[in-house]
Amino acid sequence: MTTSTTPTTTIPERGVPVRAAVLGSGSWGTTFAMVLADAGCDVRLWGRNAQVAHEVTTDRANARYLPGVELPSMTGTTDAAEALAGAQLVVVAVPSQVARATLRELRHLVEPDAVIVSLMKGVELGTDERMTQVIVEALEVPLSRVAVVSGPNLAPEIAQRQPTATVVACSDESAARFVADACSNAYFRPYTNGDVVGVELCGAVKNVIALAVGMAQGRGFGSNTVATVITRGLVEITRLGLELGADAETFAGLAGMGDLVATCTSPLSRNNTLGRHIGEGMSLEEAVVATGTTAEGAKSCRSVLDLATKHGVDMPITAGVVAVLYEGLPVEEMARGLLSRPQKAEGVGR
Repeated sequence: MTTSTTPTTTIPERGVPVRAAVLGSGSWGTTFAMVLADAGCDVRLWGRNAQVAHEVTTDRANARYLPGVELPSMTGTTDAAEALAGAQLVVVAVPSQVARATLRELRHLVEPDAVIVSLMKGVELGTDERMTQVIVEALEVPLSRVAVVSGPNLAPEIAQRQPTATVVACSDESAARFVADACSNAYFRPYTNGDVVGVELCGAVKNVIALAVGMAQGRGFGSNTVATVITRGLVEITRLGLELGADAETFAGLAGMGDLVATCTSPLSRNNTLGRHIGEGMSLEEAVVATGTTAEGAKSCRSVLDLATKHGVDMPITAGVVAVLYEGLPVEEMARGLLSRPQKAEGVGR
């Protein structure tokens, strides 16, 4: 895997508790704040909901997004200046399509040497940019200070402190190691990787594939169909990643196959759940309400397809999801269209 051997980022001394700010008090943001606190960090969780902030601080709970979960000691706040003051690690866990506007508002509050971590999994509509690219532009920071965390990390399971692993990707190896050390605890095992492009694309596109799997399941299709969509979905992710310069090894790892399987098969997956509702006959608007939370794939699928088209990469499953969600294509026709494609040899390049 690609790594950088020349540190370009000032990293705090080891052994000193890391002060971390987590931007976004939804389920994944709160869960990752818990991971950091359990790893010994001094954590401040920022969000716009005052009730959530109060509960996090006084009740060690977030009943709205993580019902029944006891949180470790951390500070919840709606004051971004309070959250970001002195923060050596800034974790961004806001919806991908509002990330640029949110970060621009907070840019002047971020410490000059802070390492920024993206938990977001999407491609920005209109620009087709990955979230690290959005962060670099919105916060005006070098890419060497921006890391990505991605893997088979379903928030409700991690909130129960069930063991899992993840990938921390950054172009600067020392920054990746700093983030990994900050979030490593008894149930959360980070691996480092220098392939930011590959890890980030895996996180964005697997949500789209999970929508396709959910649609198939909602129409009553079984394990053979699910396995086919997952496998060919991995081909699509790999095909786009390689075109954009990612490492092939990434796609067989935790951020690739690991996250894809978890997101496509778990009933806890928001994207799989939304896809199921679509497959059962709901409109997109009805499915969003029924799912009750953000399913990034529904918004990012169009920008992922735009990115693929721009680079001449064939992504038929992604195109099918876009057609179902935004062009009125019935799920059955999407499935038939995928199976009626010209016969050819199996392989990523085909």
